[in-house]
Amino acid sequence: MFEAADMFRIFAKYRGNAVVVPGRGTRHWLKASVTPSRDIPLGDPAMGGHASFAFGLALAQPKERIVLFDSEGDLLMNMGALATIAEAAPANFYHFLMDNECYATTGGQPVPNATNVRYADVAKGMGYQRVYFFDQLEDFANSVESILKEPGPVFVHMKIVPEIENLPINQRPRVNPRTLDQVIAEVKRELKVTR
Repeated sequence: MFEAADMFRIFAKYRGNAVVVPGRGTRHWLKASVTPSRDIPLGDPAMGGHASFAFGLALAQPKERIVLFDSEGDLLMNMGALATIAEAAPANFYHFLMDNECYATTGGQPVPNATNVRYADVAKGMGYQRVYFFDQLEDFANSVESILKEPGPVFVHMKIVPEIENLPINQRPRVNPRTLDQVIAEVKRELKVTR
């Protein structure tokens, strides 16, 4: 397992011009990103919503590289998204899964069968052609550049150290200084979306 903050610092070196949906890794990604106008921190949508949102964005913006940082808790709530993404096979979609084996944002309850689920194998079985697994930061660091050069959809399963939050959501400090409306408006300008 490795720290999310360390992974994001490494990923940021190879991000290029990608549009990033940081999912539950927003607080770390916003510190590593140098292009906030191409970041889409959604806040806390309904569990399972990140993959479908990022997939839709990949379809709507086929000339843009779309990178999602998903969590296993989110993915378990919408496992069917993997089959849909694999069937559509957007060449610009990169699906990174941060697996900390628990529901860290709600107090650290264990994810069912957390140590045994092989999400890369699940994604492969759903039809993703390129899948990877990393539990060592050095291996991730040595591979991420080449992974981002491959055509998508790509699925990358990473074992991440849990950072359990016990404060009620309404008492947690705000991590994103921008509102969701501001985020959407900035990204629309950046991507030249007129509607």
